[in-house]
Amino acid sequence: MATCVARDYAVQSPGGRIVATVSDDPGLSLRITLDGREVANVSHIGLDAMTPTVRSVRRSDIHDDVSAPFYRQPRFTVTVRQMDLRLSDGFGLHVRASDEGAAYRFYTTRKGETVIGNETATFQFPDSARAWLSYSTNDEKPFAMAFQNVYHETPLGEARSQLAFLPATVDVGGGVKVTLLESDLHSYPGMFLKKEKQSLQAVFAPYPKKMDYYRWRGMSYVSEREDFIARSTGPRTYPWRVLAVSEHDTDMPLNNLVYALAEPNRIGDTSWIRPGKVAWDWWHDWNLRGVPFEAGINTDTYLYYIDFAASYGLQYIVMDEGWYDSSRADLLHAIPAVDLERIIAHGRSKGVGVVLWTVFNVLDEHLDEACRLYAGMGVKGFKVDFLDRNDQTAVEMAERIAATCARHHLLLDYHGFYAPTGLSRTYPNVLNYEGVFGMEECRWAKRDTDMPRYDVTFPFIRMMAGPVDFTPGAMRNGTRENWVECYQNPVSMGTRCHQAACYVVHDSPFTMLSDAPTTYEREHDYTRFIADIPVVWDETRVLQGQLGQYIVTARRKADTWYVGCQTNWDARTITLPLGFLGTGSHEATLLTDGINAHHNAEDYRFEQTTVSNTQTLTIKLAPGGGAVLKVKSEK
Repeated sequence: MATCVARDYAVQSPGGRIVATVSDDPGLSLRITLDGREVANVSHIGLDAMTPTVRSVRRSDIHDDVSAPFYRQPRFTVTVRQMDLRLSDGFGLHVRASDEGAAYRFYTTRKGETVIGNETATFQFPDSARAWLSYSTNDEKPFAMAFQNVYHETPLGEARSQLAFLPATVDVGGGVKVTLLESDLHSYPGMFLKKEKQSLQAVFAPYPKKMDYYRWRGMSYVSEREDFIARSTGPRTYPWRVLAVSEHDTDMPLNNLVYALAEPNRIGDTSWIRPGKVAWDWWHDWNLRGVPFEAGINTDTYLYYIDFAASYGLQYIVMDEGWYDSSRADLLHAIPAVDLERIIAHGRSKGVGVVLWTVFNVLDEHLDEACRLYAGMGVKGFKVDFLDRNDQTAVEMAERIAATCARHHLLLDYHGFYAPTGLSRTYPNVLNYEGVFGMEECRWAKRDTDMPRYDVTFPFIRMMAGPVDFTPGAMRNGTRENWVECYQNPVSMGTRCHQAACYVVHDSPFTMLSDAPTTYEREHDYTRFIADIPVVWDETRVLQGQLGQYIVTARRKADTWYVGCQTNWDARTITLPLGFLGTGSHEATLLTDGINAHHNAEDYRFEQTTVSNTQTLTIKLAPGGGAVLKVKSEK
């Protein structure tokens, strides 16, 4: 009787510390080690359409100089080693090992149609592992939701057995964390995870069979699904499954694997794409004060927003829901109270672009016509909302919109959307993504919601996937004791300086000033300071931090450094060495929590000083506090 002997196929990272080893019996499994210690084991990896028999193996070195417009730095270099395992039946498996982690993906060379009934993977971790998981917020239809939830930290074995969306982080002990992500997602469903005993099982939304519409907003939803997850024709690659390995929490926000593994730029010239800051209407419910007109979704209000944006050097306004009749999904016509041509013309005269809100499927159903119409009028792009799924047809819709808008030189902000999977490398006109439990949640949150803790958690996990449309800038700020829920006049959790630090801590090339122009105008110096913070950078470092506790991020634009500090509800003192600065003396401005910020979260102060790279600053953060340091080299 013949016996099968498992064979191992290994590929080692350029630095030699991370090794990815594939075994082919029983089935395919992938073992990831760091310095010889197993940090993850992925068993039962496969597509049900293939036979997991290895026919041949090839190894290669890959060196890539990645152009990264609007990313956390403009360029970076990738050096990885890849293993190509040729399997039976026209399938194959790519495995890559880098000094930042490992990744694998399947591919096929088959002609004709390929239907994938399911993709399997069981991510196994040590018994002592702790996990950070964001669960679906829809118990009845878990594949249909906005991908917005806090991270639930728990021993992995005690995690809920319900769907969680990516990214997810697991602490495997010894200071090492493994974060599960995906990249290069095209024409295929995104991955979910479900806890089973001490492992996380891959789960995918089945292919939509029948669609229907909600009456309000004309938003489409899946009313019936097929018994398979994906179908395609001809040769193709499938998405990368990414296991990012971090020995220090401060390495996590800087991990480049998702961007590096994505398909390069498809649109060519990006010089027309203009990142920037935005005067936004929805957060504060169009709540202007002291103006000689009735504020709301009307022409006079948006003219005022444009004037405000121009005064502070903001590049855009967003006209959010209400500028067209959502109940009729009438994207091609503004409501009578909105003279869109006049608003756009006024913006053009002031150097302020107009971006229009819409629903994903509503734009998709009028895509060519809407792009021609609004690009011709001078609109600069769309904020697209309420996709609320990541099955194959949803992913295809997102890419179709990105490609068509790029042809018309229209930028995009994807809201109500899953965490990014590298699409902004392939289509750089998609500047930002939600998929984050953003500040808008404060409009309807309850008192036990812990936003400051989330604020110093997601930069370590969610931001590994890509930029965040968190929508900061609240001017009404509450302490843990006096925060109140208020939909019309919302209040952020934490201090004013905690809000300011978002503009430095976050990767966010298209970001909001979310509060009312008339409120900002009453605090000119503060507003000028946050408005002047860049949105794209030449260099990014995370100087200090601990997941769920605090973060200190430094970013450089030309000869100016900004450092953003945030803490959870614990007061904290940051000791900040300035060795990252160049030689000589430097002009410094410190925006920090005021002495009474523990009682009045809106209390802040400015300090002006001169510093050198031999100094160390001591910065006190109030509970839920923050600080921003601006340092400019003297000539």
